[in-house]
Amino acid sequence: MRPLPESLADGFVLLRPWRAGDLPQRYEGFADELCQRHSWPRVEPPTRAEVDEAFARPGDDLNLAIADAARPDRIWGAMSVYDLSDAQHRAAIGYWVAPWARGRGVATRSLRLLAGWTFAAFGLERLELTCGPDNPASARVAERCGFTREGVLRSHMVFKDSRRDTVVYSLLPGELTA
Repeated sequence: MRPLPESLADGFVLLRPWRAGDLPQRYEGFADELCQRHSWPRVEPPTRAEVDEAFARPGDDLNLAIADAARPDRIWGAMSVYDLSDAQHRAAIGYWVAPWARGRGVATRSLRLLAGWTFAAFGLERLELTCGPDNPASARVAERCGFTREGVLRSHMVFKDSRRDTVVYSLLPGELTA
């Protein structure tokens, strides 16, 4: 992955690399029941050790903290760019928001920032976003940012020890809404 610019912010949200000091807030936010229901594929919740290990493990994905721009040490959630294909000029994007940050446009503002940067930084022709059909809040965020619902991949993935459908959204250059 290419490095994130020094500042990716809009005055309200700040996207930045994770820091070791963020781990307690990362665990607390992601351990929330709603995050677990929609973003964690296993039945058993993640342990603090798993969260710490994921932070320490290098990878090809770009994983960023969503922070309060006025208080950069206050974590509101996470954004990631993954499945980057240079050959196909596409990538996928995902997010979760902690319960204390919901209902304020954090996901929408963060998605706009990261999607715009990702198109420019990687020269993409397509950005994909997926969510479960039982996650209308995530679908609304995608649609507010200009993503188009393309359809449902039936029985797409193992999720909570059964199969789950996946709703697929895409965004092409020039479609990002302000």
